[in-house]
Amino acid sequence: MRKTEEKTVIQWGLCCIFRNERIRFRRASAAAMLKLTRTEQLRKLDEIARENAGSLSAAFAACVRLGIGAFRINSELLPLATHPVVGYRIDELENAEEILKLFACARRYAATNHLRLSLHPDQYVVLNSPRREVVESSLCELLHQTKLAELCGAAEINLHPGGVYGDRRAALQRLRCVIAALPRETARRLTLENDDHSYAVADLIDLCGELEVPLTYDVHHHRVHPDFLSVEAATELAAASWAGRGETPHFHLSSPALPWHVPGNHRPHAEFVDVADFPACWRNLNCTVDVEAKAGEVAVIRLRDALALPFGV
Repeated sequence: MRKTEEKTVIQWGLCCIFRNERIRFRRASAAAMLKLTRTEQLRKLDEIARENAGSLSAAFAACVRLGIGAFRINSELLPLATHPVVGYRIDELENAEEILKLFACARRYAATNHLRLSLHPDQYVVLNSPRREVVESSLCELLHQTKLAELCGAAEINLHPGGVYGDRRAALQRLRCVIAALPRETARRLTLENDDHSYAVADLIDLCGELEVPLTYDVHHHRVHPDFLSVEAATELAAASWAGRGETPHFHLSSPALPWHVPGNHRPHAEFVDVADFPACWRNLNCTVDVEAKAGEVAVIRLRDALALPFGV
């Protein structure tokens, strides 16, 4: 894993939401859209897309101002785009040209200010399902996410591996085949993340190496769903997987809403991150750490200031 001789720098990441900043991203439900005529649907979706594209620039500017160097973009900036009934193309929207210009403005700002951008599609993107229709739907959404990444300037699309379906080896083989066949623009952005239920770091690291797909290491997931690897060993393996991308490793960090010492479900995230949950071995790394906490930017800044580590934007 890469270190600097003078000092190591952590790039702190914010995940989609703000607590105190007046920045919001709108969503849309299929149920609500289905009550409208097609003309009304497109008008409403146009309105939401324009607002979201404008909010993206505001989000990027807030990150730079707050010293936050990475941002996870809401994967529903263009809500319901791949829905089988109410889905749409941007060029079907009345203000498509304005929307594209807003995205371009945000993209240029992020590039100028060296923001690291990622997308993390929802759990319904399952590439290793044994059901063909699920895989086809997931690929449709993943291709849409690739187009969204191009619009926003995001270099990473992070996915969980999917389910086990009673046969882990077969499920991983299906995942391997689907990833190997992805278009280049998607494949070069793809990263895989260990989850808190089915796939630990040890289950994925060889596949990541074979396919040259970096592993985004989630230490909370690893603690909830451990394997034989220590946090230090998992960090080392995950960091090495990023070498081919020319990027510093990308990690996820959170604390459980239910304290570790209390028996029960430790999967849900807390409002803030306990300093004790920050792995000591990350202190000596150049890396990006996404803070997955409900308090948004407030949680990022509180943890960053408590650790008092050098950080970059």
